[in-house]
Amino acid sequence: MQLQQLAYFVAVAETRHFTHAAERMRVAQPSLSKQIKTLEADLGAPLFSRARGNVTLTPAGEALLPLARRMLADAETARREVAELAGLRRGRVRLGATPSLCAGLLADALARFHHDYPGVEIQVEEGGSRDLVRALARGQLDLSLIILPLQGDDPSLVTEEILREHLVVAAPAHLAAHRRPHVRIDELRRRPLVMFRRGYDLREATLNACRQAGFEPRFAVEGGEMDAVLRFVEAGLGVAVVPSMVLDGRPGLVGAPLLPGLRRTVALAHRKDVEPTRAAQAFRAVLLAFLDEATREGTLPEGVEALPQH
Repeated sequence: MQLQQLAYFVAVAETRHFTHAAERMRVAQPSLSKQIKTLEADLGAPLFSRARGNVTLTPAGEALLPLARRMLADAETARREVAELAGLRRGRVRLGATPSLCAGLLADALARFHHDYPGVEIQVEEGGSRDLVRALARGQLDLSLIILPLQGDDPSLVTEEILREHLVVAAPAHLAAHRRPHVRIDELRRRPLVMFRRGYDLREATLNACRQAGFEPRFAVEGGEMDAVLRFVEAGLGVAVVPSMVLDGRPGLVGAPLLPGLRRTVALAHRKDVEPTRAAQAFRAVLLAFLDEATREGTLPEGVEALPQH
């Protein structure tokens, strides 16, 4: 089994077309087909069903696909790591982060890292914690900022708690004259909510809090990502439960703490079976130093607390 064969297999699996896969891999279609047949012979099972011109994965192909993606990602990581041995003049960090962090602290931390290591490429994938955990497991990310607790323990990940943030009820700033020092969860029963899309951690946190208070919330609009939700709130469509840090620099919104308080923990995660690359380790060091400095200078957004590292 060769990495090139696995790359051809993944291309066919993703395009569902041998010719299109050959074009993606910049190889002649007969050569790609030959390599796939050789791979099938080595594995002792067909990987694709080619009935009536439709290319679909067989059960063996379905089983191989996530493993092949992971092996290819690990091989790329190994190539990058060897290239970094001469120093961090070049390299790459593949970082995952939730939308609230991308809209908040992450930009400043990335700017610091880019200043210190200008030759290191930074790739950021924005998504919900569940999607980011899956991307880590597939080897598509080096590090990720995720929300704890995970949906079920994942023994394949190492997590390091770095931040704790309060959740607040965001409302349009023009309602500030009627603002109270806090909002009780039960009061959301009477207020339409702007709700995140399904699978979003904040959606689940809000729904769970409301259900524990004995009611199902009413949605004014649902399905948005972070920026869309904040804009909908600014437009007066409803209120939303969001991390306090995302309101920093948004004069069109105000936030009121929830009672009982809702908080969440942000962790830096990586795969347990793969040592982070030198570039990824350097980013971790820069991020933690940035948070420590912001804590000492009192510049962290309101409601955000950096957790001490041991």
